[in-house]
Amino acid sequence: MSESITAEIFAALDILVLERLDFGKFKISGNIPKWVRRFCRKIFKPGMEILIPEEEFPFLENFLIDGEEYWQNNHEKPLKSGIWTDLDISGNEFHFEASVLFANHKKILLVEMMSDAYIEKQSLIQQARENKLNYQHILKENQKKEVLIHCIIHDVAGQLSGINCCLALLELENLTEKGKERLEIGRKQTIKQEMLIREILNAFSQEIQSLENFTDDVETAPDVLVSVSDAIELFTPSFTLNQMRLQLSSDIDLTADWRIVGDKSRLDRILANLIENAFRHSPSNTTVTINLQQQEDYILVSVEDEGSGVPEEIADTLFQKFTQGKKKFGKSGLGLYFCKITVERWGGEIGFTPRENGGSRFWFTLLKAVRSNGE
Repeated sequence: MSESITAEIFAALDILVLERLDFGKFKISGNIPKWVRRFCRKIFKPGMEILIPEEEFPFLENFLIDGEEYWQNNHEKPLKSGIWTDLDISGNEFHFEASVLFANHKKILLVEMMSDAYIEKQSLIQQARENKLNYQHILKENQKKEVLIHCIIHDVAGQLSGINCCLALLELENLTEKGKERLEIGRKQTIKQEMLIREILNAFSQEIQSLENFTDDVETAPDVLVSVSDAIELFTPSFTLNQMRLQLSSDIDLTADWRIVGDKSRLDRILANLIENAFRHSPSNTTVTINLQQQEDYILVSVEDEGSGVPEEIADTLFQKFTQGKKKFGKSGLGLYFCKITVERWGGEIGFTPRENGGSRFWFTLLKAVRSNGE
């Protein structure tokens, strides 16, 4: 490539090429970029010997102190100044970057005016900084909500203790057999609520230590059919009182092995959350059906309701913390979040699909338990 073509390319790229002659003294090599006229009142020509004007380029003069050291030590890699800003004669702001290097045994100084691409890059960087600040703001707001939830949960725990005391006193009364049965269901419900409180507090822990312990040994693994049956027994009174029905699908093989990887107390909590969710969103005279299906390595559990379905505005964030629809039928927006982190921690998946005739189908899969000896 000829020197004239090289000079034209540098000028087209808004790069001024200077050959160092002496300390602070340079010779213009090749063509002169148009931007030079905006900064220097003196007219420069190719091949002219010049001194770096201190008034027009104070940053560049300081950079050349490092440049002189670079040239004296014969470094191989170019030394860059980094981006700096200077004002032209009219007071307009422009961005530059300088480089010192060796070329054909000559000491070269390149001064480049940054293009629109640089400005766009800086804009993107600024936008990224703003996004980071917004993200930090969201984190702080979520932390405030978490503190509030902690306070609420502790208050609920205190009231729950009072309810337990009342239930204990009722045991001393002369209750009918039906009354005793209802009392036992109430006591089981309070135990479940106490477990819920502990699980919510653990869910807010960053380490979520409570989810670390589970079993995959078939001898000790929880049976999902047993947990579903227990849940139906606990929730049937509430469904009956509201003229609703909670049932197990009729086509389930009761003789199959329904043991899964997980922990029974947390499995019960998952089922309770999904059943409560279906209960809150279902009208009277409708049915909520729980179904179990055997798959190759997984067991699929689904809870189907005949309610209004999932609102479109929360469909994408349904399993995140604090997610609630506009009507806010839920308690605190934590139930489905707890289900998600638990199921995924156990190696399963969770989701929902709309039903063709209305309502929703919430489902999750969990690995089948295997024998500890690998059989």
